[in-house]
Amino acid sequence: MKEPLMPNYKPYNYAQMEMVVINYQDQLQPGTFEYAINYLIEEELDLSIFDQRYNNDQAGRPAYHPAILLKVILFAYSKGITSSREIESCCRYHIIFQALTCGAAPHFTTIAHFISTLSAEIEGLFEQILLICDAQGLLGKELFAIDGCKMSSNASKEWSGTFEELKQKRDKLRGLIRYHTKAHQERDRRQDTKEDQVRTEQTIQTLKKHKEKIDSFLKTQIPRIGNGKRPKEVKSNITDNESAKMKTSKGTIQGYNGVASADSKHQIIVDAQAFGEGQEHHTLAPVLETIEERFRKIGISEELYQENLIVTADTGFANEANMKYLHEHDIDAYIPDNQFRQRDDRFTGQKRKYGKRNQDKPKKDRVLAVIPSSEFHIDAERKRCVCPAGEEMWLKAEKDDGYGNHKLYFEGRLSKCRTCALLKQCMRNPDSPKDRKGHGRQVSFIVNRDKRVKYTDWMKKRVDSEKGKQIYSKRMSIVEPVFANIGSTKGLNRFSLRGKQKVDTQWKLYCLVHNIEKINNYGCLAA
Repeated sequence: MKEPLMPNYKPYNYAQMEMVVINYQDQLQPGTFEYAINYLIEEELDLSIFDQRYNNDQAGRPAYHPAILLKVILFAYSKGITSSREIESCCRYHIIFQALTCGAAPHFTTIAHFISTLSAEIEGLFEQILLICDAQGLLGKELFAIDGCKMSSNASKEWSGTFEELKQKRDKLRGLIRYHTKAHQERDRRQDTKEDQVRTEQTIQTLKKHKEKIDSFLKTQIPRIGNGKRPKEVKSNITDNESAKMKTSKGTIQGYNGVASADSKHQIIVDAQAFGEGQEHHTLAPVLETIEERFRKIGISEELYQENLIVTADTGFANEANMKYLHEHDIDAYIPDNQFRQRDDRFTGQKRKYGKRNQDKPKKDRVLAVIPSSEFHIDAERKRCVCPAGEEMWLKAEKDDGYGNHKLYFEGRLSKCRTCALLKQCMRNPDSPKDRKGHGRQVSFIVNRDKRVKYTDWMKKRVDSEKGKQIYSKRMSIVEPVFANIGSTKGLNRFSLRGKQKVDTQWKLYCLVHNIEKINNYGCLAA
């Protein structure tokens, strides 16, 4: 009987060594992102802006060429790699990184130092890329959409607080140090095991280090004052005092708000800035002024906002001061207030917002409709208010709002609200401990309306018009894909640096990656 045939494979051995001849240019194929980076830096960009930082022609070691460092950083960021140690590792073992660096492997400290000191040159690089986009017809200059993306930074929100809160935390640490020191002395008398004594000593040293950190901060810094209508102290952060606590859809973070302005034609980013405040109101004017100044400086447009350019932004940028700024500077802008959907007939009868995040909420978490303030009886002259149940409310506050209107703020007496028959119709969450133990029903009334012309009303008419609705409907499709590309595709989910200047540099680098990708996809690069 014939024996069955056996397979015959070629042998392989991973332990064997082999010399491989590599042509670096062959690894950078036209059409790829790495080719676009290499071509633009070698052929289009003027890197003489980096020369002033190097003065080592007479002494010292030769430095890595800025072109090499810039290529590898931009390519790493396009892959979501921000760690300088990981970038160094890629330069040693990744063939595309080796091709971009011509076989060099800069130390991670060199890479980190280059990124952290790039702020002086990043604006020039951003302008040069923008000029290339304009020369290749990628800028429409018809509609700009502005928006912000809040991201965590390299700072712990646990080290945040007002100066008073930080002092309380320091005092608490002092108490813990005294407690553990006393416990340590008792262990010495009892002659406990050496492991327990060492552990207690380490705890005391850690607590002392934290206390000294707070002490040093309180001695060298001053309280931060917010940019709201009524300036007041905001929380400082010991780790990075230029960052801020921000509320997002995923909870409260400690970080920065990356604001980007995108052109409607190909979603080219015309401006990128990072701000260490959660509110976007005060960022609109600086962003618009920076765009106009940049376009004038590089020769694209002398009077940008007088050339039929439309600007749009979401409701986070809407307030009276910004509307006044737009009106006085004759900027054709469409920025809705947070009530614009309620005035739109297309949203009549819509009970919930669009979006999976809102639709998936369980019923108990949805905001319930309550008895409106119009059902409360107000006597403006006597400054009295009676609720639908017939109970008199107490005057909690009397002040002007941000639009110059004089308002009265009333609150129901908690003892009455707890036992009221209309509790479930009057309170949004009558079963929550906060509403049952915190305060009663609150309402406010305008008793003296400011008769002056309001720029917010001027903007409302613009946004509510058919033209305004059509223009604003384009905003999301222009700027939101930019954040999706940078955040999801390019992997930027947090800033890895500290300090506004460094974070701003990192944000601009990512926006440069986005613009270079647009040039590669829609522009023309020589093969």
